[in-house]
Amino acid sequence: MNFFQTQEAARRKTSLLILYFLIAVALIVAAVYLAVATILLAAQARTAPHGPPGSLWNPQLFVGVTAGTLLLIFLGSLYKINELRSGGEAVALSLGARPINPNTTDLDERVVLNVVEEMAIASGTPVPPVYVLDKEQGINAFAAGNSPRDAVVTVTRGTMETLTRDELQGVVGHEFSHLLNGDMSLDLRLMGALNGILLIALLGYGVLRSVQFSGGSNDENKNTGAIIIALFALGLSLIAIGYVGVFFGRLIKSAVSRQREYLADASSVQFTRNPGGICGALKKIGGLAKGSRIDNANAEAASHMFFANALRASLFEALATHPPLEDRIKRLDPNFDGTYPDVTRVQHTARDLVRAQLAASKEQHAVSIQARAAAGRAPLVGAAAAAAIGFQPAAAVASVGSPSLEHAAYASALVESLPDGLRDAIRDPLGAVATVYALLINAEPGPQRIQVACLAEQGSAVLQEVQRVLPLVRGLSAEMRLPVVSMTVPAIAHLSAAQYDVFRQTVRRLVEADQTITLFEYALQRMLLGHLAARFRTSPPPGVKFNSLAPLIPDCVGLLSTLAHVGQSDEAEAETAFAAGIRTLGIPDGKVALLSIEQSGYKVVDAALDRLALASPEVKGRALEAFAVCVGADGQVTIDEAELLRMIADSLDCPMPPILAGHVGHVG
Repeated sequence: MNFFQTQEAARRKTSLLILYFLIAVALIVAAVYLAVATILLAAQARTAPHGPPGSLWNPQLFVGVTAGTLLLIFLGSLYKINELRSGGEAVALSLGARPINPNTTDLDERVVLNVVEEMAIASGTPVPPVYVLDKEQGINAFAAGNSPRDAVVTVTRGTMETLTRDELQGVVGHEFSHLLNGDMSLDLRLMGALNGILLIALLGYGVLRSVQFSGGSNDENKNTGAIIIALFALGLSLIAIGYVGVFFGRLIKSAVSRQREYLADASSVQFTRNPGGICGALKKIGGLAKGSRIDNANAEAASHMFFANALRASLFEALATHPPLEDRIKRLDPNFDGTYPDVTRVQHTARDLVRAQLAASKEQHAVSIQARAAAGRAPLVGAAAAAAIGFQPAAAVASVGSPSLEHAAYASALVESLPDGLRDAIRDPLGAVATVYALLINAEPGPQRIQVACLAEQGSAVLQEVQRVLPLVRGLSAEMRLPVVSMTVPAIAHLSAAQYDVFRQTVRRLVEADQTITLFEYALQRMLLGHLAARFRTSPPPGVKFNSLAPLIPDCVGLLSTLAHVGQSDEAEAETAFAAGIRTLGIPDGKVALLSIEQSGYKVVDAALDRLALASPEVKGRALEAFAVCVGADGQVTIDEAELLRMIADSLDCPMPPILAGHVGHVG
């Protein structure tokens, strides 16, 4: 199953969630009505023992109880959904996590940051902020967010202190599988929706407290006493019904979550090619007294998000959100005999900051990075860069959401090849901002003077930091620029909203200083500001609006025209590339025409991407395949084309790993 199919499967699971949720709500409404009606009948019999017997069915009461229960569930779900709209950060904070400072000196934290950073670069996603649950000694982790743009990865202190680097990679690889396959968005919707049915128990506790303070005297009449007894019984009933909500919550989470945990384990092995990593982590959970348990009171609501079972053993074990630990281990290690290891603290060293087991692959990719370091800044639309590698469109699209060991090795080599001063700078908010600014500094004296004056407005500290990192940035190869930009996201996300506004406006002014926008500058703005907007926005990302390609054909034509002109300097070759993309969309020859350079360009691309972002995963997949075919019509791809194609994929939340020469062969 490829990335786009798994995304569609996640959408279908949302329908399953809705069905289960409606069944749960219906049963809870029926249970609440039955409890209220029974209590009222009992109270009536007590106050008027000789009166006519009442009926259990009361239409007016049913309407009132149903309306009240539905309102409570709706408001409870709406409150939680609104709370979670900011993405994964809200989940992490609700569990007591704190963000790990990107420039931390804690070696355990640095190792985790390094693992997450490499996997993000390898998979083509924004580098997510990492959070830690300092008080949790169990081994566990989760990824949460509406999309890769607002995702966070959270680990427990026990995970950092007891797992080796290989085991950390296995756990993080598992979480990245959820991040890439659309599981996270489903998890957030699940967490929000279930909050409503869990509120019934809280209402019951509230009723009991009101009865506790209602006191009475001997002079009270029978009616008052009956009301107090009825309220007490109602409170107990609501608490019992609330646990029915917990039962159905577990049922829903189990139905949605269990099988995909097996899939995420398998994806982690595919990514790292090291089953011993994730298998070792699972075995240590079995050998640790604390296991994977999370003690925070909010663990129940987020239990389906974790790497392993976060809850204590209970009567609901058959409805656990995760498969039995032994079953997961045996799928990875068929020879497992059920013996768990003794677990001790791991002493990480500086060596753990690199992927030692991938040394050979890293060396190969480091040579590739060095060999391609001569490529300069991206050219204007209409001119292609000289550096090119062989390109297979189908392989590039198939790699979306499915990074390989080679991609991981490439990412590790890229991170290691960065100058120490630059690697440190991008993990500090000021240094990260200065790095982005330095990447945009023009080599021409005229525009450069305008840019320097713009930076001087922000104070000497910013200008001095830009001047410090500028030589380091100038030494980067072309293919390293966008990954470095992605690596700055966690640090820049620490800016205040006001500081981010200044940063965003400054980026725009630096780009416009020479009155010309290069492909790299456009890709940087689109990707970086898009990633950061998800961190600073207050509204959730839009949902799917287009389930068919038909209304998006004009947008595809604009994008294909721009890609054709970028990759081909000859008009006839541009026509050929455009036609190849159009045929991939299933549009007959002659139905649409290539737009001129003047009619295409960045504004057209911006508008088209904004609309395509509202398409279903299946439609996005068809469109992205057409774009890749257009780029690869001549059998090769330049660095500029690769940057533009990956930027397009990124804008559609379809993370495309780096396009590697080793995968598709050098053009000689």
